[in-house]
Amino acid sequence: MKKKYIFFDIDGTLTDNATKKIVPSAQKALDELQKNGHFVAIATGRAHYKARPFMESVHLHNMVCCGGNALVVNDELIQNIPLDREQSIALYHQAINAGYGVLAMLDDSIDLYGIDDTFVKQCGERQEPTRYVYDQNFRIEDAKDIYKLYISVPIDEEDRIPLLKEVGQLRFVDAYLTIQHDRKKDGIIDMLRYIDGKAEDVVVFGDDTNDLVMFDSQWTSIAMGNAKEVLKKKADYVTDTNTRDGIWKACKKFGWIA
Repeated sequence: MKKKYIFFDIDGTLTDNATKKIVPSAQKALDELQKNGHFVAIATGRAHYKARPFMESVHLHNMVCCGGNALVVNDELIQNIPLDREQSIALYHQAINAGYGVLAMLDDSIDLYGIDDTFVKQCGERQEPTRYVYDQNFRIEDAKDIYKLYISVPIDEEDRIPLLKEVGQLRFVDAYLTIQHDRKKDGIIDMLRYIDGKAEDVVVFGDDTNDLVMFDSQWTSIAMGNAKEVLKKKADYVTDTNTRDGIWKACKKFGWIA
């Protein structure tokens, strides 16, 4: 059996959105794929600190995270590249001057930094563990690294911040915009260099529009049956839904598991 390098999105692909837990048949597939000698990894936009507990809980050891700019190989974080410094500082000030709250992620943790609570007042608390660190003397210029920015700008007001047209970004919720790397494909290619793998042997599984960037002609792209239509159209193969054993069925179909 030829070795494959298989990368899985988390939410809606490996996990059931209703329970937030891995689908049992997906866990079985991960176990069997590793048993058969395939390289198995997570590919997620989540920050390293947030994605690692999930990676460990499903017994994996490799991961592309932080939108492609962080790599975990054999349980070791070997890369975590921050945002472009000058661009991020300019964007931060442009958003503040336009009247929006901005929070900055400066390290691999739940801590977010800002001058005040404008972000929370404008769009509410983030729906994930967050420690807000406010300091009226906070200066983004003093930060060693900037990994993400969160801006409380509504969708229909994004044109008030011109620099948004030049940066990677994702909108997971309507209330605010996340400035982060959106380069899962590049992260996978970076991973291949570390592990001496070939792009032609790569397989990716995804379900949402943020997975579009990793659906590439160099390798095999599989969309879940519950995926967005735009992703299905770009896929090489569409399997069943995640909760109807889509991952297990696809891996069986292609002969990666018996």
